[in-house]
Amino acid sequence: MALSLLSAGAVRERAREMLALGRADALRHFRVDEAKLAATADYVTAVIRTNYPDLLVPLHARWRHFVFGGCDLWAQIAAKATWRDVAARARAEFDLAIVSVLLDAGAGPDWRYKDAATGLSIGRSEGLALASLRMFAAGLFSTDARDPLRADAERLMTLSAGELAQGLQGRPDNPLAGLDGRAALLQRLGRALHDKPAIFASHDAARAGGLFDHLFAATHVGTLPARDILRAILINLGGIWQNRLTLAGVSLGDTWRHAAIKRDDATNGLVPLHKLSQWLSYSLIEPLRRAGVTVTDVDGLTGLAEYRNGGLFIDSGVLVLRNPDAARAAMPVDSEVVVEWRTLTIALLDALLPLVRARLGVTAGNFPLGSLLEGGTWTAGRKLAAEKRPGGGPPLTAVSDGTVF
Repeated sequence: MALSLLSAGAVRERAREMLALGRADALRHFRVDEAKLAATADYVTAVIRTNYPDLLVPLHARWRHFVFGGCDLWAQIAAKATWRDVAARARAEFDLAIVSVLLDAGAGPDWRYKDAATGLSIGRSEGLALASLRMFAAGLFSTDARDPLRADAERLMTLSAGELAQGLQGRPDNPLAGLDGRAALLQRLGRALHDKPAIFASHDAARAGGLFDHLFAATHVGTLPARDILRAILINLGGIWQNRLTLAGVSLGDTWRHAAIKRDDATNGLVPLHKLSQWLSYSLIEPLRRAGVTVTDVDGLTGLAEYRNGGLFIDSGVLVLRNPDAARAAMPVDSEVVVEWRTLTIALLDALLPLVRARLGVTAGNFPLGSLLEGGTWTAGRKLAAEKRPGGGPPLTAVSDGTVF
């Protein structure tokens, strides 16, 4: 029963149920105004055409955040490294992507990372990406000084909040939200890797990159459905999430309660979202492809329930808070209003996708949902937020523990 919630299919099914309730005006916290969806599609389409005039939009993956001013910093590092084979590079890229994505919960509005090599001073997701890349390249997550481009279980288990704060430049005058939560998450990641050697240590010492070997072995004639990437992450890394719902002893990760979702079994009222795990799945597709794996059915993954995509729908008027005062106070991520917002976001991204495809004249084959996230909704959500509020914060604030947003 619990395993049924650990899939992209379960996320999409229950998100669509939530949207159906919204269309029937049967939700407690939001009204859904689908008449505004066409104008939202126009806005997103314009953003895509501006940023990608050739309409060749990559997937929404962590790799985009390692590119600054047209300079791909990870590609530079990888070009200087000596790789024994394509699998060795793929393992290192899995190491980097997994650690970097798990560090990418909301940083807060005041934090900035100052990069000595480039002179950049940058915050939010891009700043966290740059900081994680520099820590990875410096060998902070490796047990072997001769082989820095690793994320080893033994090292992650002993990584202290102080070491992470130093790498992320978190200080009282540069406050980073959820620092202790991030450090504890990486420590639990290390333990999860250590405790599953069959998955993470089939090639060498237990490391995050061992997941590459596990997925490569699971390919069928060189192909792998994207949903299988997510499944492997949810099944094998579920133990890293602390203080989350469990069912029959199984951690449900980014799954929350909402009274509107009805079932006649133990999953009654449970809503899976799996935001970070799905973004990680998108981010592992490119290393797999570079290693010769054909990843299929990318649209089997869902959109991401985070505040830029969700903020787009509030700021464009598609979602309307029944109680506007809710926007004035920070709310815990397990509050029903936040769960409702995040769940509706996933279903509305599915509804928006065909409208944007039609406006661009593209097809599902050359413009998957992951491209809509990268070229359109995430960027459009940030742009619209900047137009509406000083500082560009989200229209609804959820308190981050360093592991959700």
